[in-house]
Amino acid sequence: MTTTATEGPSQDRPADGPRGRPGPGPGPGAAAHREHPASGAALAVLPAVLRSALAWTDAHRADFALPDDVLEPHTQVNATLKPLGELAQLGSTIRRTTAPGTPEHELAGELVTYAWEQVEAGELLLELLRAEPFAAYPYEIYAAFAGYGLRHEGFEALARPLTATRAWAHTEQHANRQLGLVNSERRVGVVPHTDAGAVLSRTWLGGLSEPWMFEGSSGYALTHTVFHLTDWGRMPDRVPERIDGYLRTWLPAWADGCLESGQWDLTGELLAVAASLPGLAPAELLDAVWPVLADVQHATGCVPETGPPVRDGTSPDPYPFIDCYHSTLVTAFAAALSLGSLRSPGQTDGTGGSAPGRERRTA
Repeated sequence: MTTTATEGPSQDRPADGPRGRPGPGPGPGAAAHREHPASGAALAVLPAVLRSALAWTDAHRADFALPDDVLEPHTQVNATLKPLGELAQLGSTIRRTTAPGTPEHELAGELVTYAWEQVEAGELLLELLRAEPFAAYPYEIYAAFAGYGLRHEGFEALARPLTATRAWAHTEQHANRQLGLVNSERRVGVVPHTDAGAVLSRTWLGGLSEPWMFEGSSGYALTHTVFHLTDWGRMPDRVPERIDGYLRTWLPAWADGCLESGQWDLTGELLAVAASLPGLAPAELLDAVWPVLADVQHATGCVPETGPPVRDGTSPDPYPFIDCYHSTLVTAFAAALSLGSLRSPGQTDGTGGSAPGRERRTA
């Protein structure tokens, strides 16, 4: 089985796709973004964006189902287990961020339950770990469920000695991927194999790289560094002050570049990063970008990864599943985080409930 699980859209895409460098010239969202945004513009669209994206995901549950041959060596992880793991991770975050009793909260929980059923309540992940004890991705997928409270005793019994090996501690991988493994270990409840601060300093973001060097691959590395650092937006106070200031300064320019080049998936991830920062939400940025992404969203609720959006509202499936599932999940994830960051406890969030306050914890 292929053992490389990607963190952004599929690595099989051409160079000018969502991982490529943003292209020159204005794109479909440029003009709208450059207009002065109205205060509250994000809140005006976010409830509908979240509701619609989740509805599309629910309608396409069957496309996340694992094939019967998922354990066979020829099965591609990026087309099977990766989408399901993302459904579990982002669905659990949406469930935690939305208000109990709302349709969005309940639906997000149902999607996580569905994903857990697909991995046979953890039994399938145990089989993967037995077959590939050198691979990190079964552990990372399991951690998404463990962070939600879904556990498998047999998986953890095998994982404990494996994660104590020298090989586990010295697996060669990019710094942001190693940070993801550290966060997975925290979720499962074991002592991380290395210090998160030391790993953070080796990432593109942790080094406060020159902002004009931002492009597709560094953008995805940056967003996932924040997701792993904050446990997918749950712990914003884990973001160091110097990185918080750097992101608040440069996120608007990077988002503008993504809008101009039609990179909707990366735009959604940057919005999720903005909503994961400590302190006050960057409301001006959210107000400027969310209406543009809302306009890109198809009437069915899906969002393309990149390129001109389909405007035909009658098509039930305007894009192939593999070309829109990730960006649609990311849009729902970012919308839920943005609603939580923009609203204080007790305020109506437009979905029939009240938005919870942002959970604060120190590292």
